[in-house]
Amino acid sequence: MIATSRRARRLVPVVLLVVWLCIGGALGPYAGKLGEVATADQAAFLPSGAESTEVLAEQRAFQRDGRTPVVVVWTADGGGPLDADRRSAADRALASVTPVSGDGERPVPVLPSRDGEALQGVVLLEGDLGDRLPAALDRVRQAAETVPGTVVELAGPAAARADLSSAFAGIDGLLLGVALATVLVILLLVHRSVLLPLVIIAGAVLALALACAVVYALAARGIVRVDGQVQGILSILVIGAATDYALLLTARHQEELAGGDSDRFTAVLAALRRSTGAIVASAATVALGLLALLLSDLTNNRALGPVGAIGIVCAVLSTLTFLPAALVLLGPAVHWPAGPRRAEDPESGRGVWHRVAGLVDRAPRKVWSLTLAGLLVCAAFAPMLTSKGVPLEEIFVKEAPSVSAQHTLARHFPGGSGSPAVVIADADGLARVTAAARDTEGVASATAVTESGRPGDGGPRTVDGRVRVDVTLRDAPDSEAARDTVVRLRSALHSVPGADAIVGGPTAQQYDTLVTAERDRAIIVPVVLAVILVILIGLLRSLLLPVLLVATVGLNFLATLGVSALVFEHLLGFSGTDPSVPLYGFVFLVALGVDYNIFLLSRVREESLRHGVRRGVLRGLVTTGGVITSAGVVLAATFAALGVIPLAFLVQISFIVAFGVLLDTLVVRSLLVPALVRDIGRAVWWPGSLRYTR
Repeated sequence: MIATSRRARRLVPVVLLVVWLCIGGALGPYAGKLGEVATADQAAFLPSGAESTEVLAEQRAFQRDGRTPVVVVWTADGGGPLDADRRSAADRALASVTPVSGDGERPVPVLPSRDGEALQGVVLLEGDLGDRLPAALDRVRQAAETVPGTVVELAGPAAARADLSSAFAGIDGLLLGVALATVLVILLLVHRSVLLPLVIIAGAVLALALACAVVYALAARGIVRVDGQVQGILSILVIGAATDYALLLTARHQEELAGGDSDRFTAVLAALRRSTGAIVASAATVALGLLALLLSDLTNNRALGPVGAIGIVCAVLSTLTFLPAALVLLGPAVHWPAGPRRAEDPESGRGVWHRVAGLVDRAPRKVWSLTLAGLLVCAAFAPMLTSKGVPLEEIFVKEAPSVSAQHTLARHFPGGSGSPAVVIADADGLARVTAAARDTEGVASATAVTESGRPGDGGPRTVDGRVRVDVTLRDAPDSEAARDTVVRLRSALHSVPGADAIVGGPTAQQYDTLVTAERDRAIIVPVVLAVILVILIGLLRSLLLPVLLVATVGLNFLATLGVSALVFEHLLGFSGTDPSVPLYGFVFLVALGVDYNIFLLSRVREESLRHGVRRGVLRGLVTTGGVITSAGVVLAATFAALGVIPLAFLVQISFIVAFGVLLDTLVVRSLLVPALVRDIGRAVWWPGSLRYTR
């Protein structure tokens, strides 16, 4: 019997390690294959039930062969007017790259600006070019550059799509490399050993391989959706979460080894027994918080929910199986050359966290009141963070050619040129719809799309009794004034009798996304808080303390938004955020922030059962201080790695989560929560059994 037990102790870790190595070998390539099943479908970013989404579906019928337009802009080299000869040359240039069919389809002629200093032309590209899009745009540019004495720029949907693809180019290798390198450096400093950080990194990479393979299989079958944004967040989330959970487990393992009374197998089992509850509860808060995004009406938000939850589950599986197996097989050697290092001894009276605990013990009310006041001051700036969308020039952190081209268009043509509002209406009401659109304040022009594609050349193109009218707005399509015009345009056209008109296009999509994001926050935020509250009640067996923790992480989120508002405007130069940024920030920051409180309070409860409530708080703070702070720094650093992608959305998310995690780890978890628990005393555990413990 004893021999069988010994063989099992050796065999189980070996089997687990072999299984994970097979997973890594077989599924590892899927981390680089997610781009194959990623979607760039515009509808993925729109509210499923919005009017602009309905327009997008209907307007596809008016696009020949599903083509995507690229707007070519010519200006004189050195400024000044463009003469008729160069306009004719521009027409010939477009004709050389525009397919001319036998049914009479001809290139749309080049249009001059009113000031005569710019020309605008449109080329329709195939809609499914994919990786061939940059080459197609190069051909358009080369043809356009044959016009002498001009500067050529490309704007419009095709050019913007190319810039977006360029921003995500190499995301797999670059983002993963930056995140892993950052985590490795931090782990080397924390553990002061060579092998253990590599084992933790290996576990995180294996978790990511498994997560990517599962997501790939689901995306290939259309069950989940993946885009570059979701792909990047998945990598960061898995690496950060797996490392955090590993730090908690290895800290307990070090304590067991440092005690000197356990062999390698017993030490790992004890570490698992004492940390699994906190790890699983922490993972559940994050996974369920992410799944709450399924309540969103934005398709890409709903996509992130299950994908992120899959990543968290894989991170937990790796932490609770691969890592223990590696620790058993490697034994104390995994900590070479520093050797096992346990947390500060709460009875020694020495160390940073003992001094922090001493401060909390001596003056808890002063500590929590000053900390609370500081957080409230930061939170007071939260209303300054506007989430009404990011202007076109701020979408890309670095200068993007399509953005510069759009600015050139705006200088010489009506602000909405190249990005018109799209109206779909019944053909019988075309005249009334066009007249009502032209009479709407903020509209520069309204023109029906013709069979030939040339304005005013032939009758309107009719599909199933419906027509399309392109409405050019006076203001830039990404401006608040343009969104106000869309609201007025909808009001005017909806009242046109017998037209059944609906309004879409880029500006309407921005407006609908903004409205939907506000609705999502009103629904998802309470759900996430309720889920976290239920988990905390079950873990801590208390009602008052979970409510207190949820309130503190909520305050931490508001304080982070306040600081972010100041940093974005005054340091980074952002005038606002994408409508989804506050929601993403809330889900990540609140769910992940609760993690550290779970790690702390689960240990406080354990210590309180043995040493009493007062000493339990202090011992829990001292013993977990180092590992939780390390975990917070690792998670903040991994999310900060998102900043390498030159998109404002991801830069803003990376700052909010990274700063918020550090604020939560260093202030809320270290000072505010322990001081409140110490000041309230046993009553904080009401109505649990600890309420009656001395």
